[in-house]
Amino acid sequence: MASGGSPWKGYALVAIVIVIVLATTGVWNPWPQVWGWVNTSEPIAGGAARWQTRIGGSPQSVSIVEDAVVVEYRTSVEAYGLTAGVKLWDSDADWAAIAGDGANAVVATGRLLTKGYQVLDPRTGAQLRADTEATAVWTYRNALLDLHCAKGGDCALTAWAPRGTKPLWSVDTGGIGFVLNAANPDLPDTRRLTADRVDDDVARPRLMPSLIGLPDDGKVRVIDTATGRVVQIAQPAADQRIAIAGGRVLTVTGVARDGTCYYGVVATDPPSSAPVWQREGLNLRTAENGSNCKQENDPAGGEDVVLGVDPTGREELLAGHDGRILWRGERDEKVLTVNDNYAVIRSADSGTLRGHNLSRGKNGWSRPAGENAAAALTPYAVILTSRKPERVVALVPSSGRVLADVRTDAVVFAVAAGGMIAVSGRDMAYLPFT
Repeated sequence: MASGGSPWKGYALVAIVIVIVLATTGVWNPWPQVWGWVNTSEPIAGGAARWQTRIGGSPQSVSIVEDAVVVEYRTSVEAYGLTAGVKLWDSDADWAAIAGDGANAVVATGRLLTKGYQVLDPRTGAQLRADTEATAVWTYRNALLDLHCAKGGDCALTAWAPRGTKPLWSVDTGGIGFVLNAANPDLPDTRRLTADRVDDDVARPRLMPSLIGLPDDGKVRVIDTATGRVVQIAQPAADQRIAIAGGRVLTVTGVARDGTCYYGVVATDPPSSAPVWQREGLNLRTAENGSNCKQENDPAGGEDVVLGVDPTGREELLAGHDGRILWRGERDEKVLTVNDNYAVIRSADSGTLRGHNLSRGKNGWSRPAGENAAAALTPYAVILTSRKPERVVALVPSSGRVLADVRTDAVVFAVAAGGMIAVSGRDMAYLPFT
């Protein structure tokens, strides 16, 4: 009896060889279509997305800039149309940041460890202005700041309108540039409370504050951004930390005694050193838990509103400019997110979320809290996330009216007046508000 393998194995081998020959000679290459079929993505949010597209990798940031979506990667930046998700342009860059708002918005891009930056049109990618010497850039909704440092170390901070070609002002700041580089390096101000599955910079760009502080070898050079003048050089003691909020310089003192930390806060209006307000026992959580009181964190809050803890352990929100208490919680109530207008508060039993209007001093809405509920505030919507099931809800901050409610495990990267951008892996989708 004759024995042997199936003839189909030989046919299959011949077919594979033929396909390889055709592909290598450029006659026919089926592999892109095959990999396209393998990589076909599942919808990020069911039928809730207006469009969904594959992007070039895991994004560092995503911004909605009028009718364009700007995506920053580690070594490049791309833009897509907001209407249909069609790619508009791309550029090589190690960082990108948005300045301006609406039709006045621009994209600033640059290279790490390389001086200079470019200002691009977000819709076309066309270069509007270029700089070859700046070491650091800060981007705001109404301005762009850059820092130039000469070889001797002397630096100058310059303000520009987002699409401006002439400086608004420039001020000498001394030799402070060696630790400040790329886009939006950290300054001694307030930090935003972050949320699970919401990008930390979802609310950028913010308005330029009236005062900013530039760190300078243990000191802080305080600059008035309306006039472009250094109005104070603050020198904190070893047990103090400087933060700027609400146009005030906050000096937070933490003293270790009796196995705990004793805190105090003094707010001044530079150049005067006289206190505008002060509070003993107010903990702005500038130090980690422990008794060494080493202050390494900025206080949480908005531009003017600051989150603190009173001596009884209750959270409270204060106006940075005058120290007024805007809200004081009951024991175990927790502020999940806050800006200058609203706060989202989780109840003591963790079962309820409510939106608090800080200017009116009352709640605007309330809803049950999902498992592991988190929240983030943007100028256009409150974003709530929860688990089991994975869910993202967008609400009107004042009333709690639902703008979107989708089942998704994606991360919300950007929010605008008409909707939000969610990203899962290498898939990006636009989820419009109803």
